[in-house]
Amino acid sequence: MTAGRWGAGFAAVGRFVAEIEAAAAGSGPLRPGYVLVGDEAFLQDRCRSAVLKGFVPADLRDFCLSEFDLAGTSIFEVLDRAQTPSLMAPFQVIFVRGVKQLYTRGAKKDEFAALDRYFRSPNPQALLIFVADFVRIPSDARRMELDDKNRFERLTETLGDHCGMVELARVNEEDAMRWSVTTAQQAGVRVDPDAARELVDALGADMMLISSELEKLLLYTLGRGRITLGDVETMVLAAKQRSLYELTDAISARDRARALALLHGLLNSSEAGEDAAIGHLYMLARTFRQMLVILEKNVRDSRAIWQALWQGFRMPPFAADDLIRQARRYKSRRDLTRALKLIARADLELRSSPPDKRLVLERLVYELASEPKPPAPAWASAQLSFEG
Repeated sequence: MTAGRWGAGFAAVGRFVAEIEAAAAGSGPLRPGYVLVGDEAFLQDRCRSAVLKGFVPADLRDFCLSEFDLAGTSIFEVLDRAQTPSLMAPFQVIFVRGVKQLYTRGAKKDEFAALDRYFRSPNPQALLIFVADFVRIPSDARRMELDDKNRFERLTETLGDHCGMVELARVNEEDAMRWSVTTAQQAGVRVDPDAARELVDALGADMMLISSELEKLLLYTLGRGRITLGDVETMVLAAKQRSLYELTDAISARDRARALALLHGLLNSSEAGEDAAIGHLYMLARTFRQMLVILEKNVRDSRAIWQALWQGFRMPPFAADDLIRQARRYKSRRDLTRALKLIARADLELRSSPPDKRLVLERLVYELASEPKPPAPAWASAQLSFEG
């Protein structure tokens, strides 16, 4: 793919992949580090796949691939690993997440000094990949929010002095459609234009979801060589999106029995079994964030919703009126932030490998569909404090 044809995110990934492939083949230079800037998970995965393909042989993966999160590991430990040659592999690849930790709670002068020392004399047999997913880059960079601009500039002033900066901008709807059509063509399948449009609209240009749903569509239409609008409506809208909004409708109506029944239907129809739990949780979080924006901006009709919600964060058109109605069932911002906190807690629990992921989701839906407990009166808190 060429930079002139694709939007900023795909173009940046194309340049990065070309550089990695050339370096792996010995026909181009490799920088000691790269910073993947942006929260577009689909593009992050493409960059990661290119690095693994080029520098991490399958039989040496355990010896030459390291993963660190700065939320629990210091940058000094990461750099020590990068400086230490591996006895079992000729080359090391180190992915570093939690990069936001370098830019919070203090100046971090020692940390940045250590980074500067390392990159002035880096280990040529090591590659550092920093994942800076705390910055959001919209498909049109001119619309980047001020906080994200400041974060991006800080990254450029520090890590950008030594590393290649790969800007993973959000994918716009046109690129999402083009990618869907091109990917299907590579599998020998033609996607009708209205089918591509419906796929992207239904999933809000969310590339991770589009990729997953397109894979299902390719299997569903195997041997037919064509994906139609009817296929998308059958496999994507009816099976997934409408069920999700039925679930949030039951939750917002405080109908616990119906909400749990709908959750069981979603889980039982999922081909991924328990592994689909994270995906369902992601969609719930996204929908409640949309409702929070709708409530805060006092959106009352579907015509105004497209101005309130930015591109890439919109629901499919068929769900607009339903979601407005659901959002208005909540009395205040506090009710919706409570829901998001419950979802965040469940997300943490799911990622901690619980014995029963289904139970985690059932408990979450039960709590979401229950009336929140009223806060304790001030006099009661004071009494407890006095007695303590």
